[in-house]
Amino acid sequence: MGNSLLVFRSLSLDFQPFFRSYLHGLLNGEMETGMANFAMEPLVRNAWYIAGWSNELSDGPIARRLLGDNVVLFRTADGEAGALEDRCCHRGVRLSLGSCVSNGIQCGYHGMAFGPDGECVDNPGEKLNPSFKVKSYPLVERQQFLWIWMGDPAQADESLIIDYPYHDDWDFQFGHYAIDANYMFMMDNLMDLTHLGYVHGGTIGGDVANHNVAEVEEWRTENGAKFVRWMADVPPPPTFVASGGFKGNIDRRAEFEYVAPASVMQSTGVFDAGKGKKETIDVEGGLKFRLFHHATPASDGEFHYFFSAGIENTPLEAPESQKFFEDVLEAFLEDKLFIEAQQEAVTSKPDEQLLLREHDKAVAYARQAIKALQRQDVALAAE
Repeated sequence: MGNSLLVFRSLSLDFQPFFRSYLHGLLNGEMETGMANFAMEPLVRNAWYIAGWSNELSDGPIARRLLGDNVVLFRTADGEAGALEDRCCHRGVRLSLGSCVSNGIQCGYHGMAFGPDGECVDNPGEKLNPSFKVKSYPLVERQQFLWIWMGDPAQADESLIIDYPYHDDWDFQFGHYAIDANYMFMMDNLMDLTHLGYVHGGTIGGDVANHNVAEVEEWRTENGAKFVRWMADVPPPPTFVASGGFKGNIDRRAEFEYVAPASVMQSTGVFDAGKGKKETIDVEGGLKFRLFHHATPASDGEFHYFFSAGIENTPLEAPESQKFFEDVLEAFLEDKLFIEAQQEAVTSKPDEQLLLREHDKAVAYARQAIKALQRQDVALAAE
């Protein structure tokens, strides 16, 4: 607690009320000490996570570790997506070693097949036995997402799934990186963009000085946090020059919304200097793009980073779209390097607290939101 109070005193006076409230909650047991140092967060099982992208199932079953469970994702030959424990009930062999059949997935060892609900649908040479089944997970395929519920199936409310119509209306590229770190380190990274000029100077970043003084407005939302970041009349980073064709300075508006436990929706508008608006990206012309970020934990110290990227009114085959996604892939590998280094540092000294800055306001709101979800998860487990 001593380090937290020292950090609090170092902040500017207009920002102190927020952290005074934050520390009051911490001292009175309303928040756990893990939030004080912004380190690793426990996993929340009763929530929707991205298990994969729809197009990933085109080449057969996928083995994926999610929240500590070994899961097989597959699409039946009839087109239905399913998620099962990656373990045949017969000899314990991974089902992901098998193949997809018309009504399920067939174990590659002895040919037993299981439907998306986990029930055995084929027992070669024998009668079906109702006791032959595999654990199944609620899975919803929607808008190119494969949303999975890893907790109590009775709590799997599909109305809680994020609606993202842009995947239906725009052309998007889809990506996935495995990152060796706690999933909330990615959320922290996305909710504080002051790293852009330092980490991504050769791609999406830009001038360090302008990033440090960008106008930022942050606020809490019902399920997370949100911020709008405005930069007027600043030099464009290399990615914006290549994909947007900008010759001079630009106006740049970014909006990021964190939805607990692990999603961030991004919209960015880039315009010739004097043509952008602080209030919206709905301005004629310019470069407008959206990204969906998601960090599904594989375990406490590793996660799957799923991301999609699309440019408004730009087909995937367009050179500017291809260049944009290439730069996104490069930038996210840069993030991976720093986030994994952070994990190494936190693991080596788990009790040493990390510092807060004024730029961390949206990060703090996001951490409060995940704490609230963790409390709900514990309450459900206790029922």
